[in-house]
Amino acid sequence: MARDTKFIVFNSEEAQAKSLRASLLESKNVKILAEVDEPALLPQAVKQFPVDIILANLDPSPEVVLPAIGDIIKASPNIAVFAVSESTDGPLILKTMRLGVQEFFPKPIESEALLAAIEKTATQQVQTSDSGILVSIMGAGGGVGSTTIATNLAVELATMTEGSVTLVDLDYRFGQVATFLDVEPTYTVADLCSTPEALEQQVVERALVKHESGLQVLSRPTCFSQAELITAASCVGMLSTLQQFNDYVIVDGPLRSDPAATSVLDISDVNLLLVELLVPTVRNAQRILDSLREGGFNLERTKLVCNRTGCDAIALSVEDVCQTLSLPEFASVSDDWQTVSGAINLGETLQSMSPKSRVRQEIKEIANRLHTPSSESDDKDARKKGLIGRIFAGA
Repeated sequence: MARDTKFIVFNSEEAQAKSLRASLLESKNVKILAEVDEPALLPQAVKQFPVDIILANLDPSPEVVLPAIGDIIKASPNIAVFAVSESTDGPLILKTMRLGVQEFFPKPIESEALLAAIEKTATQQVQTSDSGILVSIMGAGGGVGSTTIATNLAVELATMTEGSVTLVDLDYRFGQVATFLDVEPTYTVADLCSTPEALEQQVVERALVKHESGLQVLSRPTCFSQAELITAASCVGMLSTLQQFNDYVIVDGPLRSDPAATSVLDISDVNLLLVELLVPTVRNAQRILDSLREGGFNLERTKLVCNRTGCDAIALSVEDVCQTLSLPEFASVSDDWQTVSGAINLGETLQSMSPKSRVRQEIKEIANRLHTPSSESDDKDARKKGLIGRIFAGA
């Protein structure tokens, strides 16, 4: 997998937010770690996130933005800065170049020019370490089985790779990752998200509890009050740090669709959207996808997983769901409540308790596809909506 180029976007014009995001995310290897709208917040964002490039919208007040950009360039010369403005005034462009800004783009940004600049800058920058693959499991409703998929998928990846795999519980209030794996954490997500500074490897390692499979686990906060203190920025910073020390980071969550959740999806390499063959779940998934499309989110990273298939779902099939959501099926996991519930209640994984079960083999296959992706794209041309799709559209 090609190295990701990590961005901080500075933009104080709300109307420009979608177009800036869409321009950057045309590149599959771009990750937006943070979006900042006040110049005073830029230094803290740079300290917190392992960023390669800052994309700065100078409008509507270049005279306010440029001094902050100049300070960043002096303090962090290894970070590239791209500037964007409606103005093509010669003195303004000359001033930005003298500050050390690498690229200046007039609006609207030409995609080819931006992508070429990103590639050029990424090639010039020294790659100090490879970043691990971040996989988020986002359920399209409560109780769709996201924790079951997340825990067992993480264990399978930990077994098949010689590197490190960490599972993170992003259900800050009711997460059950530690219970599913029968581990007793000493530290939690709240501990790693409590510092505004970039995390050191020793601090991260102390916070993780090791499962017998070799998987490392970061549990949810121990109390509700801690959950209230976790911000989107601190969560993204924590996940970005974990990627530096792991081959895979598996995230159980996010459980909602809001700016905080979108921040996690932005930096994920793969987003598994989990649905059941139930109308309410599919409707939720449609709303999630519509919201992401409207926000300029790159849906190429979103993969559809249908859970608990094989049971008698009247009038709804996997094909219907794919048509409705305009997403191809990435994987399906069979309904086997007896096996799954037994593993949950005993704090066992499917790998250890029922290794030959169909549900375990299907989750293992998902792990195989993530670990050794096919050279052919999983994306197929979306089929037109049928009767079921029209029914959902009227919801």
